[in-house]
Amino acid sequence: MSKKIKLELTWIGKDKRPRLEPRILLEDPELSYAAENRVSENDIFDNILIHGDNLLALKALEQDFSGKVKCIFIDPPYNTGSAFEQYDDGLEHSIWLSLMRHRLDLLRSLLSSDGSIWITIDDHEVHYLKIVCDEVFGRDNFVANLVWEKKYAPANDALWFSDNHDHILVYAKDKQSWRPNRLPRTEEQNKHYKNPDNDPRGRWMSDNYTCAKSAKERPNLYYPIINPHTKEEIWPKKTRVWAFSHETHQEHVSENRIYWGKNGTNSTPRLKKFLADLRQKGRVSTTIWPYSEVGHTQDAKREQKALSGLLAGALFATPKPERLLHRVITLATDEGDLVLDSFLGSGTTAAVAHKMRRRWIGIELGRHAMTHCQPRMTAIIKNQDSGGVTEVTDWSGGGGFRFYRLAPSLLEEDKWGNWVINRAYNKEMLAEAMCKLEGFQYDPSSTIFWMHGQSTETDYIYVTTQTLTHEQLQVINAEVGDDRTLLICCSAFRARLEQFPNLTVKKIPASVLSRCEWGKDDYSLNVQTVMGEEPEEFEPESDELLNDSPKRKQNNEGRKHKMQELPLFATIIEGDDK
Repeated sequence: MSKKIKLELTWIGKDKRPRLEPRILLEDPELSYAAENRVSENDIFDNILIHGDNLLALKALEQDFSGKVKCIFIDPPYNTGSAFEQYDDGLEHSIWLSLMRHRLDLLRSLLSSDGSIWITIDDHEVHYLKIVCDEVFGRDNFVANLVWEKKYAPANDALWFSDNHDHILVYAKDKQSWRPNRLPRTEEQNKHYKNPDNDPRGRWMSDNYTCAKSAKERPNLYYPIINPHTKEEIWPKKTRVWAFSHETHQEHVSENRIYWGKNGTNSTPRLKKFLADLRQKGRVSTTIWPYSEVGHTQDAKREQKALSGLLAGALFATPKPERLLHRVITLATDEGDLVLDSFLGSGTTAAVAHKMRRRWIGIELGRHAMTHCQPRMTAIIKNQDSGGVTEVTDWSGGGGFRFYRLAPSLLEEDKWGNWVINRAYNKEMLAEAMCKLEGFQYDPSSTIFWMHGQSTETDYIYVTTQTLTHEQLQVINAEVGDDRTLLICCSAFRARLEQFPNLTVKKIPASVLSRCEWGKDDYSLNVQTVMGEEPEEFEPESDELLNDSPKRKQNNEGRKHKMQELPLFATIIEGDDK
């Protein structure tokens, strides 16, 4: 008898988890772009292009977009040992696994309950990545390993085999409730549909009217049918009866769905299946995607070359064809859904999502965020890109996006080695950063100075660099009243806090020093990211401890409970022990 066993993939540095700082995003208006006028009512303007380390960027998105992304497509470095101009693709194996694990953890938290993630990879790491994805997303949520035929010709100089395919691993957030959309039918599939009897419902083809059941197994399907042309009584074979009950057959007769041949003299009836009905249902995608349907690498390079006059840098080394992304987005989303790519590269995912009228978020660390992605998306909005899937999506321009950069770290070291608030932060940036750190939505009031953000209907936050006196806190406490609570983040305070039951006061930066790895801007492909020592934990002095009043704790319960509901990722793979 089999029993359940536990299997997991281990590697050096797997348990080292970075303590990420949830950065705020700063818009660069000069690189943001939007159409001057609406082209259609469905134009989308709230798209996001982020330049910065993708691990920090994903953390920055977590508060606002957790559980809201319908489709994630990523084309990460394959770890093949090849060096490209835009990035180094030759990491030591364990570092690559940690790089992926950290990002997959965050990507899973961003996926909606009916969302899916699609990851392109080749043979070098696909089997290891599959196990890591099983741990993060759950083995039961694995959907398929798609095979993309990326080349149209064999490499005759290959030493072993010509590498003509890549893999696309597909996982659902919840496989039991997730279903891919159907694909539109092709003309090749439709060519067998004719209309020999000029049926007003259009083209059709006939299908078998019997099934592989015997009269003994299904006696209700063994009955006579009258040929209306010859008046002959037709019985099925006893070893292969009709496929439909007598009641359903009568419906087919009344709907003129029975075909007896050109002259009406066929020995058995056939069922008319109309193309119009099948078009509405679409076709199921297979797990093998030939380049004739979704394009190959040379297509991708030609598409990028056609835009070379608009791009500021060298052509991207490993782009994906637009037809490939069109297939993914068609299967995974509907119009208006949110698509995310955290390894945006040359911008293909954002380009296709925009043309397909989906909302999108793209993250790219390299300079090609500015040299490739930004000008490419601007050209699409201006309707200056006629290639790729422009024609098939009937794209004619419109919409917009905002270009963001990651803010610098909230804290920096002064010349004496002390952590202080970064001088690059103005008061608005500081308030927004503290809201994100404390789990509040940044929403400053235009009339009440101490309302910088809100976590519940009655819980607010106030951020200031002032040293607050007892008298100042007394005034604020009176305005807050008995029915609201307020978290105050300030540089220092001189007060007897027990007199203010609705206020919680914290000093910054002391109260947040232990939260994150401050001053760290790079979590990309390097050994130190995984192997480095963890920073020492900051132990606050007694007067830095929280002054959570009973009333504020009660009003805060919803927010704190929500923050504690971060997803736990199983590292158990179930199998049989034989």
